[in-house]
Amino acid sequence: MKKEIGLYVHVPFCVRKCAYCDFASFAGREQDEEKYVDAVLREAETRALPDAAVATLYIGGGTPSLLPPALMDRLLSGLRKTFDFAPGAECSCECNPGTVTPGFLSVLRANGINRLSFGAQASQARLLSLLGRIHTWAQVRESVAMARQAGFQNINLDLMLGLPTQTADDLRETLSEALALSPTHLSCYGLIVEEGTKMHRMVTSGAWVLPEEEEERDMYELCRETLFRHGFEQYEISNFALPGSACRHNADCWKRKEYIGLGSAACGFLGNIRYQNPPDLSDYLNGKPAEETVISPGEARFESMMLGLRMTEGVSDASFTAAHGVSIREAFGERLDKPLRQGLIEWADGFLRLTRKGMDMQNSVLVELME
Repeated sequence: MKKEIGLYVHVPFCVRKCAYCDFASFAGREQDEEKYVDAVLREAETRALPDAAVATLYIGGGTPSLLPPALMDRLLSGLRKTFDFAPGAECSCECNPGTVTPGFLSVLRANGINRLSFGAQASQARLLSLLGRIHTWAQVRESVAMARQAGFQNINLDLMLGLPTQTADDLRETLSEALALSPTHLSCYGLIVEEGTKMHRMVTSGAWVLPEEEEERDMYELCRETLFRHGFEQYEISNFALPGSACRHNADCWKRKEYIGLGSAACGFLGNIRYQNPPDLSDYLNGKPAEETVISPGEARFESMMLGLRMTEGVSDASFTAAHGVSIREAFGERLDKPLRQGLIEWADGFLRLTRKGMDMQNSVLVELME
């Protein structure tokens, strides 16, 4: 029986760089799209593993929905020819509202894509403008309706909280508008101000003011309480799903399962090696090799905790022991005691997990667990 792995493909093209984005994405490079798809498929041939089947595929960006349908068809059909896909594989594609078309969605369906993720972010026009988004909320509605008409039922919406000028009432309205579209999954991300972005420049200059920490915490609680009332289950710090609709690809990454990454800036994880392809688009197209890092046993144990504690179920002691040859207690010893005493982590049914209080202080927990 073949082992199951994940497959991530990065599509770096976008219409305009968003104010908060520090991902490898490039506006105005449409002339490179065809060369890029060909380069990704060449890389795929070098990375395909004969003893592995793809259990999850995630097409991310950038804006994958900017690719012309014919190029997306070439990309997806090429991946199908190169990799063996497991029966029932979860295959996701990110889309930006206002950029999808019936033809593009038809190509996705024909090539086995069965889950869509729309970057909706906020329902208020002023917040979308501040973020540098190119869509309106009306286009979110239109894109979701178009997706359902094309046959897609498993749909995620990305939302953001903690934005400059955003209020609890703004978020309440956004949640209401999002839930009216009947998504199966919602990702509610707190804003992270990354250096080198427009957001960072505006915040550090004082032109934009972020909500106070307590305000953002209240927004997060508003997300949790609202979504619980509507039948969503929280399975990760920022992710909520209706029963059976959790994103398997992301969950497998948090469980530290192996995956192949293709494309500019894409990362992969196989055995004890992590690699990252060159983030510069021209470097990738010119064949610059990926940078590889060998993960030590100690680093691997810490990664299991860092990633696994993001999930509400926590880290399975049995799975940890099977992966690393030692139990969580044997690996971290007295470093567990302080966060346990502080009520930041707890044991439950063989899992070590963050408490509700610990979710707000995850970084503090991880600092305690570092060697």
